[in-house]
Amino acid sequence: MSDNRWKFVIMDMLLVAAGFGTMHMLEKFKDAVINHYGITEAALNYQQTAYVVGLFIAFLLGGTSLFKGSFKRSVALIVSFAAIPQFLIPFMPNWWGVVALRFFQGFIVALVAVFSNQIAGLFVAERPFAKGIVLSGIFWGGIYGIRLAKWAGGSEASWSSVKEAFLISAVLMYVMLALWWLFVEDFEIPKEKHSAKGASVWRMPFTWVFGFTFFPALWVVFTLGSFTLNHVSFSEAQKANLVMALEVSMGLWSIIMGYLGYRLSLKNTSNRGLFKAIVSVMTLSYIVTFIGLFIVWKATSANDYTLALLGFAIAGIVQGTGPAFWTTAPAAYPKEIYPEASFALGLISNSANAVAPNVMFVLVKSVGAGMAIYLGMSLLGILLLLASSRMRLPVEEAGA
Repeated sequence: MSDNRWKFVIMDMLLVAAGFGTMHMLEKFKDAVINHYGITEAALNYQQTAYVVGLFIAFLLGGTSLFKGSFKRSVALIVSFAAIPQFLIPFMPNWWGVVALRFFQGFIVALVAVFSNQIAGLFVAERPFAKGIVLSGIFWGGIYGIRLAKWAGGSEASWSSVKEAFLISAVLMYVMLALWWLFVEDFEIPKEKHSAKGASVWRMPFTWVFGFTFFPALWVVFTLGSFTLNHVSFSEAQKANLVMALEVSMGLWSIIMGYLGYRLSLKNTSNRGLFKAIVSVMTLSYIVTFIGLFIVWKATSANDYTLALLGFAIAGIVQGTGPAFWTTAPAAYPKEIYPEASFALGLISNSANAVAPNVMFVLVKSVGAGMAIYLGMSLLGILLLLASSRMRLPVEEAGA
């Protein structure tokens, strides 16, 4: 890892971590927020729902010219969607203004797609490993945000301490952006949407089938911790440890499975060979996720804290699907349209962010039903991967 390409990857990861520090921070000030705004706990949850819906809308905007053109400009814009609300949130006089700002903070996930375009131009076989390192920043950022909130006093914090934590994290985002800007090279993300045959990525069956292979993973990633901990009688300290265990697990599995994808990709760097490695890593991740989720189910049924820790540590491999999935566009699509394909695949898969919270937290009333849904999601992911592996790749169609 001596050349500049890996320096870019590390800087990308650090910038992602700084941006995703916003992910859980507000909810860790729960009592302080409820008391300051005079809201109910149910109303507090709307901010996280708004954030998750923002993650979905970010990919919808990816099909526009908003995140096209200069790579550096796009990254600066995306970071600002998280940083500016972070400056404003603790000064908002109205709770629904906070909820609106949290929606815009969800746009930070667009970094995942634009960094995919960067990595596609820097690497071939190493793409999954590089992407795994970058994606791990999501979870290191989550941990950093939780720790910063705890440092400021958590639920018992004064409002001045809440303001201080938000301002520190907002300033850090721009400091990291400035450092990133110094090290990373710029390039153009194409604005035009076209292929050799003029076909739209949205009209390609492969886009829809493969796009949904990551849907089950995101369903689990964004709801498993919260749903599970709402159905156990562990102490607050034990729940905090479980959240941390899940975040660390997903961060580490992102790097581990990314490295496995790299080793498998080395065997055959043709488009089909790279895609075969992607499918292999994602399928293995879902199989092990199923085992981890089953252990979590047993742990929640027995209220067994130690078993729950083990289950979360294993189930975190669901994030191992991410590095492989996010390297699909440059492997499977013609060069002219893979930036567009990255956002299209992201939009389809991230529709889980708009659906999963409402299903898991509103409609599902029992832990048994919830865990059955999670297990079913793992199986659905495997079935969709098997189906996509039998399809012709768009780049193969273009060359026919």
